[in-house]
Amino acid sequence: MTKRLNSKHKVDRRLKVNLWGRPKSPFNTRAYGPGQHGQTKTSKPSDYGVQLQAKQKLKAYYGNINEKQFRNIYKKAVMLKGDTGENLIGLLERRLDAIIYRAKFATTIFSARQLINHGHVRVNGKKVNIGSYSVKEEDTIEIRDKSKQLAIIDIALANKERETPEYIQMDEKNKKLKFVRIPKFEEVPYPVIMEPNLVIEYYSR
Repeated sequence: MTKRLNSKHKVDRRLKVNLWGRPKSPFNTRAYGPGQHGQTKTSKPSDYGVQLQAKQKLKAYYGNINEKQFRNIYKKAVMLKGDTGENLIGLLERRLDAIIYRAKFATTIFSARQLINHGHVRVNGKKVNIGSYSVKEEDTIEIRDKSKQLAIIDIALANKERETPEYIQMDEKNKKLKFVRIPKFEEVPYPVIMEPNLVIEYYSR
């Protein structure tokens, strides 16, 4: 599992956005970067700086994917037919940890990854404990029977901050879902503006 080098709460302030749309995000009250120079006015960023920040936002949103993993996802997106930016988002949304988060089985992407790592999740009836596992269309994902009574899952499902997107078909009562299809970029419910086109430009330099 990717280890976080910075506090999750500092990510919002560092990137200067409420990345996950959380009401308790420190960025809501301190809309500037952390540290003694956080409030210092900076000059207009270069094209490279804008592209770099777009990449950092996308990486952080999906649980701070490490650079090697993220670059490999980009390479796969390039090899697929169609728009590379759309392909990149499609590959990220197929990650098992992202789907568990979208289905509201966990309140954060990090909690979703932990649920998977601890063996609480099954895909098509088989235990999968790798957060980056790539789910296919029509795959069925469920919380294993022994874990369905976990309070952390019930609390997450009761949370009204987010809605489950249409490309995930939920059976909340049985804590089960079907990944209906790979979403288009415009369908993904990001709480902030994401710019996969700038990420592609960053890697194409």
